[in-house]
Amino acid sequence: MAKLVECVPNFSEGRRTEVIEQIIETIKAVKGVTLLDYSYDESHNRSVVTFIGEPGPVKEAAFNAAQKAAQLIDMSRHEGGHPRMGATDVIPFVPVSGVDMSECVEMANELARRLAEELTIPVYLYEEAATKPERKNLSDVRRGQYEGLIETIKEPGREPDFGPAEVNPGAGVTAVGARPPLIAYNINLDTGDVEIAKKVARAIRGSSGGFPTIKGLGIFIEETGQAQVTINVCDYKKVPLHRVFELVKLEASRYGVEVTDSEIVGLTPMEALIDAAEFYLRLSGLDPSQILENRLLE
Repeated sequence: MAKLVECVPNFSEGRRTEVIEQIIETIKAVKGVTLLDYSYDESHNRSVVTFIGEPGPVKEAAFNAAQKAAQLIDMSRHEGGHPRMGATDVIPFVPVSGVDMSECVEMANELARRLAEELTIPVYLYEEAATKPERKNLSDVRRGQYEGLIETIKEPGREPDFGPAEVNPGAGVTAVGARPPLIAYNINLDTGDVEIAKKVARAIRGSSGGFPTIKGLGIFIEETGQAQVTINVCDYKKVPLHRVFELVKLEASRYGVEVTDSEIVGLTPMEALIDAAEFYLRLSGLDPSQILENRLLE
């Protein structure tokens, strides 16, 4: 079985396509790495890239991309709707085949050390690579964002796992981790009132008493004039997409608001979409072998 690791770095740039393309080129240039997908959002001012390969090449591509982002993105001038703390905001490693989570944790540590030593970027380890329980959740690591971390990173207990306890003025701070597959899922509301989106997000996310494996925020999308609930589905097997969607609909209806549409950012496991299809079509006893693509792969 081939040893394959997926990497899904998020960069704090969603408006200058020429910058995004230069970052992507550094990934494509690494032999043994395959670019699977990339997307960017102007309102979030953020791009998400997905690539896959053997551990060594994937780790090298992640470093090269972070290095290019540090050269091209100035966090002191960055504005956007999505929480962020660095030019390369997060770099998660995801085991795919022939690799277990412990190997991805080792990759995270090795990359974090190199980012700190060669690029002078402070790095926090998160999720399965976290060195402290309070650093497992990315939102806790990123608390205060770029601007807030300029001061708080110096406080006892907030020092990074690698690198100086001082925010890199241009590149900011990066979080590197290891995790299972995650689905980035946005649900748009037929209102421009972002306070409603924030209330809905508060109702569904684990940190506020909702689903333990769900993270959510309410933001405003300037291009459409809509409020959005932006969500990370951290374990779709425990909390499937349709359950998230239905609860957002229910909570929004309390304020006389409806869902207009939803979107998946980046890639998603087929199983997650099949679960939603089974729920909404009320399919009984659907067998994975009935799916044409699965049969063709066999």
